[in-house]
Amino acid sequence: MTNAYDAVVIGSGHNGLTCACYLAKADMKVLVLEQYPSTGGMTNTEEVAFPGFFSDIHAFGYQLANVSPVPAELDLPRFGFELIHPEVSYAQVFDDGTAVSAFRDIECTIESIGRRSRRDAEAYRALCAQFSDGIESFAAAINSPPLSPAEQLSALANKKDGFETYRFQLQSFRSWAREVFEAEQTKVLLGTWCSHIGLSPDDAGGASGAVGFAALIQRCGNNLVKGGMVNLPVALAGFLRAYGGEVRTNAGVEKIVVERGRAIAVRLANGEEIDVAGLVASSVDPQQLGLRLLGEDVIGSSLARMLRRYDVGESALVIYLALDRPVHYKSGEDPGRSVYVHPVPSIDFLSRQFQECRGGLLPSRPFALLCNDSACDPSRAPKGKALMKLVVQPVPYIIAGDASGTIRGRDWSRVKEQYADRVIEQVTTDYIPDLSENILRRAVLSPVDLEKRLSSAVRGTMMHGAVSLYQTGAMRPIPGMGRYKSPVDNVYLCGSGSHPGGGVSMAPGRNAAREIYRDMALTFPA
Repeated sequence: MTNAYDAVVIGSGHNGLTCACYLAKADMKVLVLEQYPSTGGMTNTEEVAFPGFFSDIHAFGYQLANVSPVPAELDLPRFGFELIHPEVSYAQVFDDGTAVSAFRDIECTIESIGRRSRRDAEAYRALCAQFSDGIESFAAAINSPPLSPAEQLSALANKKDGFETYRFQLQSFRSWAREVFEAEQTKVLLGTWCSHIGLSPDDAGGASGAVGFAALIQRCGNNLVKGGMVNLPVALAGFLRAYGGEVRTNAGVEKIVVERGRAIAVRLANGEEIDVAGLVASSVDPQQLGLRLLGEDVIGSSLARMLRRYDVGESALVIYLALDRPVHYKSGEDPGRSVYVHPVPSIDFLSRQFQECRGGLLPSRPFALLCNDSACDPSRAPKGKALMKLVVQPVPYIIAGDASGTIRGRDWSRVKEQYADRVIEQVTTDYIPDLSENILRRAVLSPVDLEKRLSSAVRGTMMHGAVSLYQTGAMRPIPGMGRYKSPVDNVYLCGSGSHPGGGVSMAPGRNAAREIYRDMALTFPA
C-alpha cells in the first residue's frame, strides 16, 4: 500500500470538500471521489433551464454559513469565493397585493411588520435582540460536535431559564406564534421557514427551526454566492489542490472494502480499487453509506434496522424558469429585489399542504418558494433576461391521488408537467401577473428526477434526513452513528446526515475533521 491515500473522501459537496481541506491541511494525502461529472453535489450550479441561464440545482441562499469560520480559516476569497449581500432578504407576499418584507436593516423590517401590528414589530425587535445576544453560543453549537442528550439536559438545568429554552425547543411553530404575535401576516413571515427544513407549522420543534433561521438572517443577511452556489465548492477544491489534494469526478463508489474492522480500500463502480492507508470520510446520505457502501454484514443487523427506518424527510419538486425579462410582483418592488419570496396567505395554508402531502396527495394549492436568482445576481442570466427557481415542498414521492381531483396520473414522469402548470398558474394569478407570458423555457425536476440526478437526494429530498427531534444533535443520523462515527473505526460521516444537518453551513465537514484530528491526537487549526 505504498501509494495508498491517507484519506479518501466520498462526495464533493461542500461538506465533503470542507472535511478534505482540513485533512490536507494536516499534511495528509487526500483524494475526493465524486460520481457526478462535476464537483458540488447539492451545491451545484448548471444551465438546466436554457443555455446561458445558471441555476443553483439545490441550495440557493447562504444562511447558516454566515456563522461559519471556514471561509476565514481556509482563506476561500483567495480561491474566488465572494458573497453578494442583497438589501431585501426575503418577502412574504399575499394574494391581496400586500407584502411584509425582511430587510438587511432591521429598522426597515420593523417598519414593514409595524404596518400590520406595532405590538408584533416590538416583539420581533426583542426576539432579534435576544438572538444577537446569544449569537456566539449559537455559532458554537453549530460549529462543534454535538453534546449527548444527557449533556444537553444538564446544560439546560444549570442555565437560568434553561427549561424555558427546552420548552421552546419542543414547541410547534403554531403554538409559539400564538403566544408571541397577534397578526397572521407576522406569524406567516416567520412560520414559512418551517417549510425550508421540511416541518409543518404543527410539528414539534418547528418553532426553534423557523425562529432560528429568521433571526439569523436578520442578523447576518440572506446572502448569495456570486456567480452561483457552485463557486463555494470550487473555492474549496482550489484550496484542496493547493495543499496537494486531488478530486476525481465520474468516480462513483460501489463499496468500502473492510477487513478486520477497518477500511482498507474503496472500490469504484468500474471495479478499480483505491487503497486506504488512513481513513475514509463519507458525505453521502447515511442510508447509502451504511446499507450500500458498508453493508449489513459490516454494520450489524441492529444499525441496519435503524437505518432502514431512518426518516429521510419531505420530497420536493423544482421548476427552473428562464425568463424573457424581469417579472413584476403584484405587491410592489421589494419582493422583486429579495432573495426569497414566500407566497403563503396563512399558517393554515401551510398546514393543509403538509397534511395532504403526508396522505400521499398532490397538494391542491402548493407552496412554492420563489427564488429571484438573477434579480439578486445579474450574472446568472443574459443581459435583459431573468432567471427564477420555484421549489415546491412538500410533495409526495409516491402519489396516491390529487387533493383537487383534477390530475389522474400516479407516475411522476406523467404528471410533473401538469403539476408544474398548476403551480405556475397559481403564482401568476395571485402574485406575479406577468410570469406565464415571460417564460422562455422551463425545466421541471420531480422528486424521482432529483434522486436520479444525485443519489444522495434520496426520494427527492434535500436534507440527508428529516430534521426531526429524534434525528438531531448526537441522535443524527441514528444512535450508534452520531458524532460523525461509523461502526468501522476509520470510517467517518462528514455530510448533512450528521449534526447540525442540512443547509449550507460547512459545519458537518469541519466538525468531522475536528473529530478525526482528535482521534489522531492532532491539534485542530481553528
